[in-house]
Amino acid sequence: MNEPEQLAIDKEVTAAQPALAWILAKGDNIVPISKTRRSKYLQENISATEISLTHEEIERLETIFSPGVVAGER
Repeated sequence: MNEPEQLAIDKEVTAAQPALAWILAKGDNIVPISKTRRSKYLQENISATEISLTHEEIERLETIFSPGVVAGER
């Protein structure tokens, strides 16, 4: 299990919610745009606004998702 997944388990939320909370923590001038077709997932995304990340959690996610670290075919 990777660290972002463990963070979601520790906070008792879905894996996507801490990612959205992390983006929201970057500032008021950044707005995540999440694509979904189902209201269930829209509600989960909206609930991410209620997740509080500690300074340490934000710093760790910044390290994990820093440019050049995450790579893939897409």
